[in-house]
Amino acid sequence: MKKQFSTLIAIFILSSPFLYAQKNDSLFSRLQAISNSGLDFFNVDGIEITSQIINSEFSKKGILKKFKKFSIKENDLILTDSSIHSQNYYLSKSEEIQPGTVQYSSYYFIENKYKQITAITFAGFNKNDKVFENKFVGLILNDEIPKSIYTPLEIDSINFAGRKIGLGKSCHWMGINNVQCPYYGQMNWSVHKTLEDASKSADSQYTVIKLKRGGKIISEDTVNVIFEGVPVKAKKAVYDFKGVTSLLVSMAGGKTLTIYFVAAPAKQNFVSCVMSFWNNDNINPSGLPPLLEEVMKLTK
Repeated sequence: MKKQFSTLIAIFILSSPFLYAQKNDSLFSRLQAISNSGLDFFNVDGIEITSQIINSEFSKKGILKKFKKFSIKENDLILTDSSIHSQNYYLSKSEEIQPGTVQYSSYYFIENKYKQITAITFAGFNKNDKVFENKFVGLILNDEIPKSIYTPLEIDSINFAGRKIGLGKSCHWMGINNVQCPYYGQMNWSVHKTLEDASKSADSQYTVIKLKRGGKIISEDTVNVIFEGVPVKAKKAVYDFKGVTSLLVSMAGGKTLTIYFVAAPAKQNFVSCVMSFWNNDNINPSGLPPLLEEVMKLTK
């Protein structure tokens, strides 16, 4: 009888919501989200995720009509994901940016429990983790994403890798984990499980910026910085615009963009961060504008 009682206790513990929540604590400590007009944006481990529910009958015709922005054709909607226990279509795309840098995109269209279409997308560089995608899809479908990871659209402060930073009312979101403060700088970041993963994410962002049309990197260097209190090395690049883009930029008063790429420890995780400012921003004696000073100091 005592053995049976112990077995029941073990089963209860293993199946309890508390233990399930503990399993996801690590993910939720890295995850941040914004909700805007029915569209949820998530960022974790350098992966950008979107989730949206459309009140439409689940069918290929309905998907193509309601999600034209994804540029999906009917013959793309062939595969299904057997791990999802409802009608669904799944597809994955990849694009090589340059040798060694591939952008992966995954799309899930699912008939949810309300007989509506839930569309979930994943996008990341050199990341194509089907196990993670299935886990995250399950969290969304089962309404298990905690409200605490959502950030208000109107910025007063931000949760930067587990630390609250007050910014006031002048800043605004350019995307999930991407904040801009006019004349004070801009930064985007992602929280990772490992330093290696954070470093790869920062390197991928550098590659994408380097290959952008409309300008070029005119100088780059590796510099010593203190980032979130930790001495690390950062990649510094100066980006110069040209042609029509250069004319539009100069009309706004700017000419060059200074960009820092950093991967470093942050709280119990690691963070990849890209910080930038224009040559005509309010640059303090430290050599940085106020937003960047919130997380980084330059050293000799």
